[in-house]
Amino acid sequence: MDLIESLEAVQQPFPKAVVTIGNFDGVHIGHQALFHEVMSKADALKGTSLALTFEPHPARVLNGNRLPPLITLYEQKVELIERSGIDVLVVIPFTREFADISARDFIEKILIQRIGMTAMVVGEDYTFGKNREGDVALLRRLSREWGFQVHVVDWITLPISGLGRVSSTRIRELVLEGEMEAARKLLGRHYQIRGTVVKGRNRGGRLLGFPTANVHLVDELCPKTGVYAVTVECRGKRFPGVANIGYSPTFDDPLFTVEAHLLDFQGDLYGEKIRVNFVGRIRDEIRFPGIQALSEQIRKDIQKARRILS
Repeated sequence: MDLIESLEAVQQPFPKAVVTIGNFDGVHIGHQALFHEVMSKADALKGTSLALTFEPHPARVLNGNRLPPLITLYEQKVELIERSGIDVLVVIPFTREFADISARDFIEKILIQRIGMTAMVVGEDYTFGKNREGDVALLRRLSREWGFQVHVVDWITLPISGLGRVSSTRIRELVLEGEMEAARKLLGRHYQIRGTVVKGRNRGGRLLGFPTANVHLVDELCPKTGVYAVTVECRGKRFPGVANIGYSPTFDDPLFTVEAHLLDFQGDLYGEKIRVNFVGRIRDEIRFPGIQALSEQIRKDIQKARRILS
């Protein structure tokens, strides 16, 4: 996949570009369906499959701190879109100036003249342009005027599971509720956080006998507090593990932490970047009467995690 991180870097229009546009937070199975449709149309036209996204998330620019935490940070989003098979990903740096571009100018000057769009694939509620003035109806009118195709993809739903329509909002709710298996169904993979291992309070191994990697998060959606069965990717390998998210009530600790204990691993991970995949929730965070009771519970958590991960 070719990654192009500004419109200025697009030196000439792409051959018969079939385009889809969105924030793609989560790159969930609904987004994946859009990408599949784009690639199918591009193959039929012998053209270029292209996804266009924005960085930072437009809501971060327009709404400031009211943006919910991201399901996928930029690095992971790019990786997942590349994995889908898309030919080209164009990332537009989102600014207030860009937000002021009219819907007509966005289609004509950016998508047609610069990108070379021949066809567009969007969801049924797609909006674009200044103040979201553009919608699918306007797209259809402009397509007749300028000669490009518009393909509207139906929403993906999972009615049998009771999860309903697939959306980033619904996935965010599920992760915050600790419903990791339900989130997996909508994402098409286990929910993952990424971060750098930082020094903690040095009591996991010293006091409890279970050393942990304390993960520093930047701007990611964090699952509900509690204990989880996880897999941890580091040093080119994947290890089973147990993660604790929360405030360590047994120690009356006010600091929020994400700590992962890697099973079958020995070594120091300080300063390294790791990826934690949440497979299943084991229990709530509980206050124990002492260190020994907590240590015994952790052993039980590890046994349950091994069963979940086996």
